[in-house]
Amino acid sequence: MEIKWTDQDPESGERRYLRAVRFAGFWKFHYRSKRRAIWTRLHPPTLEMWEIVLDALQRRYQRREGVSDEDMRQVERIIAELRARLAPEE
Repeated sequence: MEIKWTDQDPESGERRYLRAVRFAGFWKFHYRSKRRAIWTRLHPPTLEMWEIVLDALQRRYQRREGVSDEDMRQVERIIAELRARLAPEE
């Protein structure tokens, strides 16, 4: 499964192309600055990137496009763990 989108590079401010690929139960994120450039591994992905992936999965799930309940639960767990890590401790 592959999800692609664009955003703004935080360093240069220019558009960058992103993709998330799920293969064998693992997600990998890549980016490139030009449309025909080589993909570069992006690690670790940000919380915002995971939320974009979850949104895309939810939209595909409604259309029955090869997304399972387990796919969505896996990304939801990752997002919950990231939020817990990023939350200020009291």
